[in-house]
Amino acid sequence: MGTLKKISIKEFVEKGFLQEANRLFFHPLGMALTVKITDNGEFKLAGIQDAREDKTGIIFDIHTSEDKRKNLFLKNKIYVSNDMEERLSARLAEFGFDIEPIPNDNKE
Repeated sequence: MGTLKKISIKEFVEKGFLQEANRLFFHPLGMALTVKITDNGEFKLAGIQDAREDKTGIIFDIHTSEDKRKNLFLKNKIYVSNDMEERLSARLAEFGFDIEPIPNDNKE
């Protein structure tokens, strides 16, 4: 794999990766990965919001949003979905799986 590069937090947010990580993984579990923008415009990870005591989790409440916000969510979702689909196909071809399985040691 070589040296791993890092994506900036700003790009992570602007391309929709934060949105989709939260929407698909963290929010249903009652958590949210958060980012703050500093006074000088730098994007920084700010921690993980914990609302696990609420069994319904967290939502963005997109359906009640203005069209501009809805369109941004949709654009981000499409970008991440397309990227994921392309990568999962490559992983299937290379490894025989898309999402890496965790072996069940009890069966071996």
